[in-house]
Amino acid sequence: MLSAAQIAQFDHDGYLVLPALSDAHYCQQVLAFAQQELDAEHTPIEYEADTRYPGAPASLDAEGGRTARRLLQAYQRSALLSDWAKGAVLGQALGQLLGPGVRLSQSHHNCIMTKQARFSSLTGWHRDSRYWHFQRPELITAWLALRDERVENGCLLVLPGSHRWAIEAHQFDAAQFLRADLEQNQALLSTAQALTLKQGDVLLFSSNLFHAAGCNQTAETKFSMVFTYRAKDNPPHENTRSCALPEIEIKA
Repeated sequence: MLSAAQIAQFDHDGYLVLPALSDAHYCQQVLAFAQQELDAEHTPIEYEADTRYPGAPASLDAEGGRTARRLLQAYQRSALLSDWAKGAVLGQALGQLLGPGVRLSQSHHNCIMTKQARFSSLTGWHRDSRYWHFQRPELITAWLALRDERVENGCLLVLPGSHRWAIEAHQFDAAQFLRADLEQNQALLSTAQALTLKQGDVLLFSSNLFHAAGCNQTAETKFSMVFTYRAKDNPPHENTRSCALPEIEIKA
C-alpha cells in the first residue's frame, strides 16, 4: 500500500515513482513480446510520421516514416499485458489515489511506447488532458519502464506541481503545447526535472501534469508500457474519443 507520505507527494508534485514494482523477468517477457509484434507489424501501430512532432519524418513514405512509435491497444494484445494492467498491486495503489471502482481507459494510452534510436522525435510540453474528454482532468497514467530510462534515451521530463497550475490560452501554441518562446513560460520551464527510471519502476502521474521528452540518442530502443485510469465518478463525455472503447473495472 502507498504510505501517507507517498500520497501527499503525488498530491503535491502530480507524480510518484514506485521503484521495482515489476521484476526484470516480467519486463524481459514484455520486451520479447513487443519486439515480436513490431517485427510482424501487428496493427494497430502509430508511426513516428503520424505524430507530426518536431524531428519526425514528414510522411509514412519518407525515410524512417514507418518507424513505430506506439503499439496501440496493448490491453487486447495479450494477457501478459492485460493481467499487469489490472493487477492487484497496481490496482491497490490506484485505488488509494482515485478511490474504489477504478476504471482503465482503453481509449487513451493503452500502449507500448517505443522510442527508437535513429528516427525518434521530440515531445513538447503538454498535458494529456488537453485532448481527453472526461468530467474532470484527474486521470492517472501508469508508466512501466521496460528498460532503464534516462535523458540520453528520451526519458520523461516533468514540471513538478504543474497539475495545479492555471495556464492561459495564449501560453499554448496551436497544438496545445506550452510555448517555449514565451517569456511568461520560461520561468515555468526552468523548473523541469528529468525522471530517470530503472527497469521495473512504475511512474504514476496526473493527466494534468505538464511533461515532455527528448529524442533517443542511444543505439538501443527504449520501451515503456503505459495505461491510463480514472475514478469511478469521473466518466468520459458521451460521443467523444474518450468513450470510444469499453472501459475495464479494476479491483483494488
